[in-house]
Amino acid sequence: MSDPSIESRMREDWDRRARQDACYYVAFGRRQQTAEEFFATAAEVLHALRVELRRFPPSLDRRTLAALEIGCGPGRLLAPLSREFGSIVGVDVSAEMIELARRNLAGLPNARAELASGSDLAGFAEESFDFCYSYAVFQHIPSREVVYRYLREARRALKTGGFFKCQFNGLPEDRRESPDTWSGARFRPQELRAFCREQDLQLLLLDGLDTQNMWMTARKRAPGWSRGLRPAPGARIIKTTNTYTPDLVVPAAGRFSSASLWTEGLADDADLNNLEVEIAGRRAAPGYVGRYAWNGPVQVNFFLPPGTPTGLAPARLWMLGEPISNVARVRVIPPPPPAPRILSVTDGIDLLAGRRIETRSLKVDVEEVGPAPDLTAEIDGLRLESLDLLRVDPLSDRYSMNLKIPAGIPPGPHRLTVRLRGRAFAPVPIDIVA
Repeated sequence: MSDPSIESRMREDWDRRARQDACYYVAFGRRQQTAEEFFATAAEVLHALRVELRRFPPSLDRRTLAALEIGCGPGRLLAPLSREFGSIVGVDVSAEMIELARRNLAGLPNARAELASGSDLAGFAEESFDFCYSYAVFQHIPSREVVYRYLREARRALKTGGFFKCQFNGLPEDRRESPDTWSGARFRPQELRAFCREQDLQLLLLDGLDTQNMWMTARKRAPGWSRGLRPAPGARIIKTTNTYTPDLVVPAAGRFSSASLWTEGLADDADLNNLEVEIAGRRAAPGYVGRYAWNGPVQVNFFLPPGTPTGLAPARLWMLGEPISNVARVRVIPPPPPAPRILSVTDGIDLLAGRRIETRSLKVDVEEVGPAPDLTAEIDGLRLESLDLLRVDPLSDRYSMNLKIPAGIPPGPHRLTVRLRGRAFAPVPIDIVA
């Protein structure tokens, strides 16, 4: 059963945020964004969602497809995605957000926004949608049960064979904080794997593990599908590549230590829960199964398990505990040395302001700095107070530093120096305007 107190709290908090500055709380870029700035912040998310549409046959008329967004806010994703479907509807717990969405959807006859309870999709019949998605919503829900209820409801509302793509906060649990309507519940990949098995969802993507942006893609299968699965031998690996680059080599460790096995004859039932990759005698769980092109080979991506030796490593696919493919070779090379670098320096709150510092706070992103790095920062030689240091991505050892600018530093041009274990990166010019 739903918890009315949680639904009420979510509604009240998001109504208040919508009245204060809806675009800022939905797309954490800057306060009082222009419409152009706000919709431009959706580009990366839109690409991630559109990639999944490749899973539909190209012969299928997109105008026959219906889509649903859980947590649509002011319609930042609804409006551009209305061009991809015959009909699209978004739901949100906040009446204020729904009103803004309806304004942004004006003139789009195939798109609409509806108020929802905050924990279910009761207004929609079973088998209503071909595609369902959610971004930056579950990470704000304080109750894990509410999130699971939404997932079960999404499965119910999807047509058999339809796809569901959603994003979770996948950071490890922080027991110092109690979930609220901003810093909501967190999920581990094994929990999502188990949920898909129980719900007869074919798990096709788990990406961004141990980050705030962990994505899952699943396909609704018929009831009892999981129980009826059997190993399906006959898959053939026709080539192996690096997942992220055009290279035919894969580093043994690090951010690019992911290999792609390009296969023919892989069973349509194969997924992340029933497949394993054996490489050099070690087993690894894949993170993606899909086609780059509809009539091309199926791509199975996996990160090399720790300890994979360099050289030509033999690899093959297993399904439900049995080998199902030929043995192919993955060329594994030693990992390159880390190259610590500053990725970006922006205002700590108005991220779109860049190096024009308007709020006397700074956000500095660095990567390849190693685990638990000793990072410090100073402006013109004056040490800054670090408000927090968050590990954003363990694969690239990427961290975000939030820094406070002391009152004694006047407005004007300055130089920011960041140090890693005492060694300075090249100074970064900034302009403090207040």
